[in-house]
Amino acid sequence: MRFAEEMMLLLLDDEGGKFRRVPEWSLRYALGGGVLMDLALEDRIDTDLESLILVDSTPVGDSLLDPLLADIAADTESRDARFWVERAAGRASEIREEAIARLVERGVLERTEDRFLWVFRTRRYPLVDGHAEREVKLRIMEVLFSDEVPGPRDIVIICLVDACGILKELLSAREIAHVTPRVEQVRKMDLIGRAVSKAIWDIETSLARAAQPHIV
Repeated sequence: MRFAEEMMLLLLDDEGGKFRRVPEWSLRYALGGGVLMDLALEDRIDTDLESLILVDSTPVGDSLLDPLLADIAADTESRDARFWVERAAGRASEIREEAIARLVERGVLERTEDRFLWVFRTRRYPLVDGHAEREVKLRIMEVLFSDEVPGPRDIVIICLVDACGILKELLSAREIAHVTPRVEQVRKMDLIGRAVSKAIWDIETSLARAAQPHIV
């Protein structure tokens, strides 16, 4: 399962069958970051403090990952993680829809259509097989509330959900305060996870500053 799929499962409201609302721009960059992190775990890219590095241009054979890999392989400039997070975020709507479609195809989610006044539709995605969702949530909670050494995928998903604010949807304010030091510790365990998370936060900070009214 790709990180985009796990992100959508984490956002799913078990009872309502709808996805929890997080800022759209935040989710877009988190989905883009998830694609980059999947490419890193597939040994296609790596990163240092200054730039993102192409390791292997061979297609993965995955339509979620290969378009961005092709862009990275075709680029002749040295770019940092922020540049590629923004590039990947441009496909966030496609990534989201494909991630949901894969979950439906696997029988994890079931798609139903509720029609209102003939033209307005609200999609709902009741959970068919709760194992996949419980598994990713359980992995995150076990890492955050213990001293166990997390695996690479656990580190990456925690970096992503922290960067885009999903943790605030999963935990109470008191729990967030409790796990914050642990999140900081986990983030330092993976260089590309740290680089992508920092890129997302830098972008969000820039957007927030741009949205502030200017006093003349």
